[in-house]
Amino acid sequence: MNKPNPSKRPWGTRIILLIGSLLILFCGAFTYARFIEPNMLSITNHVIKSSNLPESFHHKKIVQISDIHLGDHYSTSQLNKLVQQINAQKPDIVVFTGDLIDNYHEYSGNNDAISSALKNINAPLGKFAIYGNHDRGGGASRHYGKIMENGGFTVLVNESQEIRLPSKEKITISGLDDFLLGNPKIKGTLGNLDEKLFNLLIVHEPDVVDRLQGYPIDLQLSGHSHGGQVKLPGDIALVTVPLARKYLEGMYSVPGKGRMIQLYVNRGIGTTREPLRMFSTPEISVFTLEKIS
Repeated sequence: MNKPNPSKRPWGTRIILLIGSLLILFCGAFTYARFIEPNMLSITNHVIKSSNLPESFHHKKIVQISDIHLGDHYSTSQLNKLVQQINAQKPDIVVFTGDLIDNYHEYSGNNDAISSALKNINAPLGKFAIYGNHDRGGGASRHYGKIMENGGFTVLVNESQEIRLPSKEKITISGLDDFLLGNPKIKGTLGNLDEKLFNLLIVHEPDVVDRLQGYPIDLQLSGHSHGGQVKLPGDIALVTVPLARKYLEGMYSVPGKGRMIQLYVNRGIGTTREPLRMFSTPEISVFTLEKIS
């Protein structure tokens, strides 16, 4: 018996089959983007090599988290599980690069529960945080600092601190206020950095690195972009946000003062606007410091 030849089917039948196939593809992609990828977690590992790094900081670990966006689509229960994942990396230093709660004005969770979860993060050399735009907007600015401090974090607002080991060797960590809704002070914060030291900067928006090329920064850690959050094949981001359009995700090298600035843009943990992720898996980034001569 001869099999039907698909090419001889009526045009109406072929169109119906095409539409049906596209609907199945769309439903599958939506299900993945809504219910699967947002609940995934990628641990990315990176080595940061620097001749400015003191010997006693060789092989120390920095863990970065960003853009948690607690709210209807990310709970404190999920935050507690995230803390376990962070501690599993055995960090020496933990940094949070902004956007804790998605919309504080509408948030119905408990601030103390957030602090309690954050307090369980273990980092012997310190936990540091900065403000993101969601931490400044929606009424969050009055509460964010206290939540983080109660969770054991030092919130850096246009200031630098030393991280010092018993050997008395040290590196610096600086934090700039949010560039969209805050009051960042670049020169006042970075103008006195010692060019002989390893200088780490945390700032929410990555694209501001182009304004910082006159300062001796070794490593800038940022978030804000969500890695595009929803992307098409070919690394095409459907939606980008101000100050995260040039540097979208991953590692970049940008000329700085007397050195290259290594910029890393973390894809974040939660979502905003729509609870979707596609080709932009939530991320914890781990940086192992390496002294080179």
